[in-house]
Amino acid sequence: MAQFLWVIFPYLCIAVLVVGTIYRYSYDQIGWGSKSSEILEKRLLRWGSLLFHWGLVFVFFGHVMGLLIPIQFYQWLGVSSEFYHMNAEIFGGLTGLAAWVGILLLLIRRIVNKRVRLNSSPSDYVALCMLFIVVSLGLYVTTIYDSIHGPYEYRTSVGPWFRQVLTLHPQAALMLHAPLVLQMHAISAFLLFAISPFTRLVHIWSAPFAYITRAPILYRSRAQYRKAREETVNRYY
Repeated sequence: MAQFLWVIFPYLCIAVLVVGTIYRYSYDQIGWGSKSSEILEKRLLRWGSLLFHWGLVFVFFGHVMGLLIPIQFYQWLGVSSEFYHMNAEIFGGLTGLAAWVGILLLLIRRIVNKRVRLNSSPSDYVALCMLFIVVSLGLYVTTIYDSIHGPYEYRTSVGPWFRQVLTLHPQAALMLHAPLVLQMHAISAFLLFAISPFTRLVHIWSAPFAYITRAPILYRSRAQYRKAREETVNRYY
């Protein structure tokens, strides 16, 4: 089971992610992206989207610092484990809480608001629920677990294991003694990667650079457009 969870399962999820994304892009470009529902409800969407996306951005950089940068680099800089974990709890807790509140608002909005609910698909709920689980587990590790049991030094276990996954030679033994909640966080995160091509989360692989140089869209009322068209016709005929 350990070999499956920490060696086979990550690559299964990555394979589904890659193949599913290519398939989605090849056969469903019209459905690629996150459907806008702003016209249906704005208040909860505004706060939920801002808190979730900005919180997730800083959470991502926190994961980069904790998982991709070896502990030896921090030791070389003279950063003590106490100082590192104190800042990880403070800033990771705040940004994780922002992302958690944001995804909770988005989930409540999709369930409670009738107009949004009627325009939602099952994949929308699957994506939001999985995001909520992943963020909740990560926030629990950073705040509650570390406060009760003390900071867990994941930079000597989870970090090396994750880097080994990227270099194609993971050692399952590194994850065997990690806290259960941290193991659940890692498994649910990879599962989220696997389902992302089949949900609205696929839009994370798109960067809207063309939007910056795109010509503006001009909206006209139907009555004014009809009047302008009639004046044009009368002028030439």
